[in-house]
Amino acid sequence: MCDIRIALLDMNDNHVNQGFKNISDLSEDFRKQSTENITIEKFDIRHKNEMPEIENFDIFISSGGPGTPHKEGHAWEKRYADFLDAIFEHNKNSEEKKYLFLICHSFQIASIHWKLGNICKRKSYSFGVMPIHKTDDDKQEYLFENLPNPFYGVDSRAYQFIEPDDNRFEELGMNIMALEKFRPHINLERAVMAVRFSDEIFGTQFHPEASPESMIENLKDDRNKAAMIENYGIEKYLETLDRMDDDDKILLTQSQILPRFFDFAKNNILKYRTVLA
Repeated sequence: MCDIRIALLDMNDNHVNQGFKNISDLSEDFRKQSTENITIEKFDIRHKNEMPEIENFDIFISSGGPGTPHKEGHAWEKRYADFLDAIFEHNKNSEEKKYLFLICHSFQIASIHWKLGNICKRKSYSFGVMPIHKTDDDKQEYLFENLPNPFYGVDSRAYQFIEPDDNRFEELGMNIMALEKFRPHINLERAVMAVRFSDEIFGTQFHPEASPESMIENLKDDRNKAAMIENYGIEKYLETLDRMDDDDKILLTQSQILPRFFDFAKNNILKYRTVLA
């Protein structure tokens, strides 16, 4: 039986976070549904300066988290940058690939690390369920295949990725796969919401792991509630609460992106190891 090893990278810096619980739950669901021997290990990156050795794992999920994505001189920051480079270089030089999914804070750090554009602070904190628009590059995107355009995702961020460097994207072979909603009445650039960093590495600014239950829990935080009302208005806030568990919004996104990433990674791992056998 094939062993598939998953590393979950907790970027919450010892803050209580519903997102990491959801990532853990989705990983456990994948383990239970697989006939292969799936092992899952968790690493506290920022608080305990823990870091997985990439040779010991096949799939990595790196979570969202609080604070600035820009370097502040912490010991874990260099280790995380080295981790990103190690995964990228390994996949360029090895037939057996490593698979990495980057969420929100991790997505921002990776985008800064690879010098892809301007990752800057928003004028105000954003929190809510928002439409996310696929780009033309998404036509071949397996992870978005069963999602409409736009689809809906949970947005929770103080920072944003704007002004992408097209030359840098082309140089590294990376592609923008989604943008935030189009707002013709607001003269601001649309933020990047998803990037295909490589065949094996994908990242989202939004939270594909989010569940209706975690959203309701997060809305108990006065900051999140205030941010949602400020950005969308009280009517939209009440409508979101009412439609939180609609099958075509958060639940659909949660059921598609990370589960399909796990399946994609597993199928490719099995394909490679079957050829070797």
